[in-house]
Amino acid sequence: MVLRAGLIGFGTVGTGAVKTLFENKVLIQKRIGTDIHLSGVADVDWQKDRGVDLSGVPCTTDAWELIRNAEIDVMIELVGGVTIAKDFVRGALENGKDVITANKALLADSGSELFKIAADRGRKIYFEGSVGGGIPLIQSLYGGLASAKISEIHAIINGTSNYILTAMDEHGKSFDEVLTEAQKLGYAELDPTYDVEGIDAAHKLAILASICFDTSVKLSEVYTQGIRDITIKDIRFGRRLGYKLKLLAIAKDLGGEIEVRVHPTFIPENQLLASVNGVFNAVNTFAKGLGSTILYGRGAGDLPTGHAVISDLMQCAMDRLTPRAINYDNFFTVRKSMRPMSQVVAEYYLRFLVQDKPGVLAKIAGILGEHDISILSVLQTETSRESVCPIVIMTHEAREGDVMHALEHINELDVVMATPKLIRIEQMNSRNE
Repeated sequence: MVLRAGLIGFGTVGTGAVKTLFENKVLIQKRIGTDIHLSGVADVDWQKDRGVDLSGVPCTTDAWELIRNAEIDVMIELVGGVTIAKDFVRGALENGKDVITANKALLADSGSELFKIAADRGRKIYFEGSVGGGIPLIQSLYGGLASAKISEIHAIINGTSNYILTAMDEHGKSFDEVLTEAQKLGYAELDPTYDVEGIDAAHKLAILASICFDTSVKLSEVYTQGIRDITIKDIRFGRRLGYKLKLLAIAKDLGGEIEVRVHPTFIPENQLLASVNGVFNAVNTFAKGLGSTILYGRGAGDLPTGHAVISDLMQCAMDRLTPRAINYDNFFTVRKSMRPMSQVVAEYYLRFLVQDKPGVLAKIAGILGEHDISILSVLQTETSRESVCPIVIMTHEAREGDVMHALEHINELDVVMATPKLIRIEQMNSRNE
């Protein structure tokens, strides 16, 4: 048997996928027992040299030429976005082809619709490259972790943000300074909004939570907060208290409700995720009886994501030889209740800039107490500014809504000189282990 594949989108990831396919052709054929043939590539720009010899491979600017080609068995969509890419994926499925995509935005936005079309047509959608780049994450969830009832996910799944926070921590530079450096190094886009505002991570978390919790999680249901407002001051305070700051994607199955959120988070520095630095990604799942499982690796880039695409292509070939029954229905169609962010329970880091005078801490503590917020510890340090000082309060677990109401009242105090700073804390699975 020969599996004939068409590729739409010959950009960074598309080039990495083709390089992987060509360079490892003999190995791939040996491992899956069949041949994979690249039967066509579509892209709008054929002037740019990608450093890949496509001699003998039909190349076109018309993606629909490949989609309508009855000789092609599987279509690889690497265009990105949620508009024309959706048309291509839908068209491929309706033309009887399996689909491989690394498009997390598309799946988070239209996964339910596309997986229903695939099921109705008896076709499959493969999406290993959509979350975690080169980390074999999706296939692990379908394979070795398929019998595990996963109840928690804690993940670092955006390399740009992780690089920025790591560099701020290690070099003491501001967010803006590190972002500029990251852009020069190619670790951040010229418009970094999706990365630094947490949107990219939210797309990926919606997919992971849908799979792990057998439900459909919409992007709009993921609470999302980015890292633009993070200062080296808060990172340093956190370090003094034994924590490292990460843009953390968190999902929890609480029995009756699902909780999904992406935001800057302090985690204990002795946790494995705290040692995930630079552009690397890691996903920590927790399941009863199994405990924690951590998958780690490069989360983006041409070759890491290209490898993920080719692993999907290999799995597609094997599924055609020996069909697998994978039930996608729950992942994108079943609906469970989502916990509102106001009901989330967490520990909190709170930083206040206040007048340096007696009774200030008592006033703040009193308001926190009125809202059922218990103080775990207090850190007060000197400042170069006369008559003002920072106070850092670490709380026990409290309800988000109560904390927000308390901060509103504290901010109204005439002794508070700036808007209070809040960063959530996750102890990870310590209470479950």
